[in-house]
Amino acid sequence: MSSLNPWSQGILNLIRRLNNFRSGQLVSQCTPFLVDGIPVGTISPYVLPHLEKHTDVFKLVRNDDGGIGHVTLDSNLQTFEQRTKKVDDVMQEFRRKDLFLTLKGWRDEMYAVSRSFYEKPLLKVERSAACLLGVIQYGVHLNGYYKNDKGDLYMWVGRRSLTKQTYPGMLDQVVAGGISCGMGVKETLVKECAEEASIPENLANQAIPCGTVSYCLDNERGIFPELQFVYDLVLPTDFIPTPNDKEVSEFYCWPINKVKEMIVTDEFKPNCALVILDFLIRHGVISADTEQYYTDFVSGCHQTPLDQW
Repeated sequence: MSSLNPWSQGILNLIRRLNNFRSGQLVSQCTPFLVDGIPVGTISPYVLPHLEKHTDVFKLVRNDDGGIGHVTLDSNLQTFEQRTKKVDDVMQEFRRKDLFLTLKGWRDEMYAVSRSFYEKPLLKVERSAACLLGVIQYGVHLNGYYKNDKGDLYMWVGRRSLTKQTYPGMLDQVVAGGISCGMGVKETLVKECAEEASIPENLANQAIPCGTVSYCLDNERGIFPELQFVYDLVLPTDFIPTPNDKEVSEFYCWPINKVKEMIVTDEFKPNCALVILDFLIRHGVISADTEQYYTDFVSGCHQTPLDQW
């Protein structure tokens, strides 16, 4: 087998980085988070002591040996509204006390908490706080591209605003966004297309669903089991994306080989790089005959967000 080239090594590093929760020491120290007996998240040992202080909201259920089996919500919190209000009160207190880095990026945007995207939510939680409970976060990513008359492939890439709460100034998909509680996948896509790139609804509706990309990482902000719904959109050759909000600073149109090289640099937001890797695989830019780690790349784009579920 030939020696590993720098680009392939960079992709392997990217995959390991985005799936570091499983391979790290933290996973064995985490506690499952259940609501109504349904596993919906995982609590890190750094968050657990703070939840333990709020006994009117969070309950620690112990095993027969006295160890903590799982975390759940107080049995008096029976409705979606009650759970949402009480958990939000706790997170607001954490925010006021400046206990967690992630809450500095408070969004006033709520994410659904459930076992899967298509199950009825048990509550909703502030987006920046979701990683403290280790609940799955869902988003939608759009690959905007075209081919010229010679068949050469080009992709539009966005640069995130320097005022973004996370990954400011880094490279991104032409359109990407989290899915708020109560929003549909295509509905979110169309909304984000208009807001981030001024892509009109009639054009956005031509986007083709291409599956998902999923992973689970932990970092200084928390635990992130994430699943991204992926779409491809062939853009007209004369269409130029234009920022329509403060999320994106500018757009670039690059040959696909330049995009390929850029996704292994520190300039690219890691999960967006993984979505582009998935695009490169699906469009044959990366070949099983020429890339010795092809199968590792494929499986690395589709990891179950949390194995214990």
